[in-house]
Amino acid sequence: MKRILSRVSIIVAFFAFYPEDKLKAGNDMTIFGIKDFYRQLAVGHPIVKQANLLSEMGKQEIRLARGFFDPKMAASHEFKDFKKQNYFNTWNAEMKIPTVFGPDFKVGFEQNSGTYLNPKESTPSSGLLYAGIILPVAQGLLFDERRAVLQQAQYMNRMLEAERIKAINKIVLQATKDYWQWYAAHKQLQIARKGVDLAKIRYEAVKARILQGDLAAIDSVEAKITLQEREVAFNNSSVFWNNTRLILSNHLWDEDSQPLELPDNALPTNNLHELGESDQLETLLQYARENHPELLKLDFKIKQLEVGRRLAIEMLKPVINLNYNFLGQSPFFDEANSGAFFRNNYKYGIDFSFPLFLRKERAKLAQTNIKIKQSRFELSQLNREILNDISAVYNDLQNLRTQLRLQEQMVNNYQVLLNGEQIKFLNGESSLFLVNSREAKLLEGEQKLVDFQFKYAKSFAELLWAAGRNPAGDIME
Repeated sequence: MKRILSRVSIIVAFFAFYPEDKLKAGNDMTIFGIKDFYRQLAVGHPIVKQANLLSEMGKQEIRLARGFFDPKMAASHEFKDFKKQNYFNTWNAEMKIPTVFGPDFKVGFEQNSGTYLNPKESTPSSGLLYAGIILPVAQGLLFDERRAVLQQAQYMNRMLEAERIKAINKIVLQATKDYWQWYAAHKQLQIARKGVDLAKIRYEAVKARILQGDLAAIDSVEAKITLQEREVAFNNSSVFWNNTRLILSNHLWDEDSQPLELPDNALPTNNLHELGESDQLETLLQYARENHPELLKLDFKIKQLEVGRRLAIEMLKPVINLNYNFLGQSPFFDEANSGAFFRNNYKYGIDFSFPLFLRKERAKLAQTNIKIKQSRFELSQLNREILNDISAVYNDLQNLRTQLRLQEQMVNNYQVLLNGEQIKFLNGESSLFLVNSREAKLLEGEQKLVDFQFKYAKSFAELLWAAGRNPAGDIME
């Protein structure tokens, strides 16, 4: 009998100190770490690819704005013949070259003839070449709509880049939460499996002692109920584990954006060391002030409005454009006059316009000023909310770090109590009820430790996201 008790004691003690990693699957299992997950996330996730298209969209916005400065060629030809009489025959070909500093240059060729041609449009029979400049001396000299559109497009490009970062940060945050939920489900499954194994061994040990006459038959009922309860908990943990695997698979895609399934032999990381250390609060606050995508978007929006304000002020000025053209007969058609090309021949003019009340222009300026004030108020409020959110999440993280350390100590103490109770039970100094109670406390403490680990990992990712940083770090940048 003593030999039997000795063997039972060895078996119970072995499982009481059974390391968790021994309860994993076989050697064919592969660790799928958080960094490996981020690398796969960056490969083909549709939302990440969609967000990256915003950068290309911003480049095309700038390209579109620069199109206003493209040289432009134009030509027109009109001919009228009525009752066998040539009324007029006009031909004009011109190329305009806009510049980013105000004036526009132009060159062209004009050839007109006909009985009823307007005298001011008459040209030599060989045609007329001209080269000139259109110079704004009031409105449009220092700033104009083309330059405003280009500057606004440049700010739009930066706004879209901030939007890209925001979209990627958001999907990475959700993916990170799902990964650590998978991690927690795996840990809980390990604990549930260990609970079942321990209950089975104890149930068999109790039956053996009942046969030897050391325990009452009713003790086997209690041991059986404990085993059944833990089998139920294990089944629930298995379902939860499989569901978290499915959720995590939502984030796995190949380079062609084809969905991938999480392999059956994949296991999450076994520790939280891959999280790294969080920055100090002031470092995170400073980073958010300078780089948070929401703040950047609003700041660039204000700069866009300031460009519009500058344009609105420019529109208060009168329109005064000077036109000057050098003229010369075409040397390509009249060799005799080729020496007189652009010599003492010119045409100039001046255009002037100015609205007397400037109601439209003043209203536009006032509207722009109001929008700038609104956006600045919004920026102040948003900046305050973001910084306070960072501080709140940082405080939660520090509290969770403390709770995590305390819970680890509690789990160790629960293990010590259980070991002692098992020894007392085998020596006949305790009851199965007390052993089960100690063991239940240990398993409950381990489950709570896993919950704290999950909350800590999730809070760590939320802290980075609140500061405008990508939880994946350099992998997704």
